Amino acid sequence: MASVSTRITKMLGCKYPLVLPGMSWISTPELVAAVSNAGGVGILATGPLTAPQTKEAIAKIRELAPNKPFGIGATLLMPGAEENAKVALEEQVPLINVSLGKPDWVADAAHQYGGKVLCTVVNAKHAGKAVESGADALMVTGHEAAAHGGDATSLVLIPSIAQRFPDVPIVAAGGFANGRGLTAALSLGADAVAMGSRFATTAESPLAWNIKEAIANPNLDGGSTETDTIYSKNFDGIPARVMKYPAAIQANKRRTPFPIVCYRAFQAAREMNIPLWKVLPGLLTQFEKMYVVAQFGAATEAIQAATVHGDLDEKGVQFIGQCQGLIHDIPTVDFLVQEIIHEASTVTNENSARFESVNESKSRLQELDDALRECEA
Repeated sequence: MASVSTRITKMLGCKYPLVLPGMSWISTPELVAAVSNAGGVGILATGPLTAPQTKEAIAKIRELAPNKPFGIGATLLMPGAEENAKVALEEQVPLINVSLGKPDWVADAAHQYGGKVLCTVVNAKHAGKAVESGADALMVTGHEAAAHGGDATSLVLIPSIAQRFPDVPIVAAGGFANGRGLTAALSLGADAVAMGSRFATTAESPLAWNIKEAIANPNLDGGSTETDTIYSKNFDGIPARVMKYPAAIQANKRRTPFPIVCYRAFQAAREMNIPLWKVLPGLLTQFEKMYVVAQFGAATEAIQAATVHGDLDEKGVQFIGQCQGLIHDIPTVDFLVQEIIHEASTVTNENSARFESVNESKSRLQELDDALRECEA
């Protein structure tokens, strides 16, 4: 397939405007490399990784996808994220995707070696602050997205931010899983799309196979459709969209009591080799903010149970977008990318033909009108 030219493909040096967002326990070096090799841009999830592990993962990506563009994710509010971002800067990673924090210091350091910073935002205010802090591009995340989307849907949010910030390239996230979605996003003002749920449901993805099958099952009586999700902040402290299964329903019933959140957060910190002294002071001095951090950390056990082990009934909770209703197979990444680009090209040509027909009709009507006027004269 021919390449697609947008501000994002030019900025990052990729063939297609398709992005794999950094999803914990899914966006591994292998999947990141597969997407980058297929012509898109993969972003490594560093949330579960220590700084040394992040460095090893970056080296692995470069080994599997030499000279291909890629990025790493850094959710700055979370413990360990700053250290991982510093590793990425030291390794001169081409793209750093920042969320939940000011990217100014990351942007300053990345720009020194020609790196780019992509900031995840869910509204115009966040977008404005990100741009002021040095963001090179925005990942605009709509309500349809897996995990932590915003309140506004992609259909409104993307053109709104594109209009407010016309000079800033946009990666649209939330509701995109095929070529029609890519075409729609470009029409709305985006320069690329992030397809987390779609890339998670591919052969190279480490997502548990039974989760992939549950997502890809087209059976309306047992498969996962666009309505089979739950959107709530009770699970991990931030409004999040997850698959609608027994364990998720139970986990979203009510906010987890604070002592349990703290206990689980400390457990998660130990498993991720994060010193407890980095977690405890915040809980004492910035209670509400750190409660969210602690609850987010406490949710890691449930996320791992689903994503890694495939448990959806006992305690596993799986992040998923509404676009699961568009996913009906488990292809290889390369096949999927080619399929998306082919469909986008076909749809674009079909739409162009429709407008050409309209223009031809208008031209014919104008000719008839001119002839009528000549007769009347």
